[in-house]
Amino acid sequence: MTRMSGQVWVSLISLGGVALGGVLSYLVQHRTQQSADRAERQRRQLAVSEARRAERLALLERFIEVGAEAERAAFSRPTDHDRTDPWYLTTSDAMNRLWVAERLIRVQFPLPVHEAARAYFLDLNRTVWEGLPEGESVRDYLEANRLAFLDAARGAMG
Repeated sequence: MTRMSGQVWVSLISLGGVALGGVLSYLVQHRTQQSADRAERQRRQLAVSEARRAERLALLERFIEVGAEAERAAFSRPTDHDRTDPWYLTTSDAMNRLWVAERLIRVQFPLPVHEAARAYFLDLNRTVWEGLPEGESVRDYLEANRLAFLDAARGAMG
């Protein structure tokens, strides 16, 4: 009987070792899988973040480019023009594109960036279509809101 109980003990210890090894193996695999899942989530978040940043940067570039085009139109504004004048047609197109870009900034950026873009857009719109009083400089009139927009955009881009 003693001999049999010794064999039982050996078998039980062996079975316990196998069970303990299985549990440890499971825990290691589970932790490894969790770590791999976490790394994959972080990689995806980083990819989405980079894509959003690139999209925002492209939108800023578009707004600045069309804004510069509209500023050039403001500088070259003729005293008299009508809806068939080439200046009017070109400027109308630029202002429409600037309007769209300004709205997209509202969608893509925090509100302070949009507010700065909107103030710049409104100043530029007034300057292009109504002109400025004699002796007032287009550059000086637009400078403050242009810089405020650029500073807000830089802050949002990090």
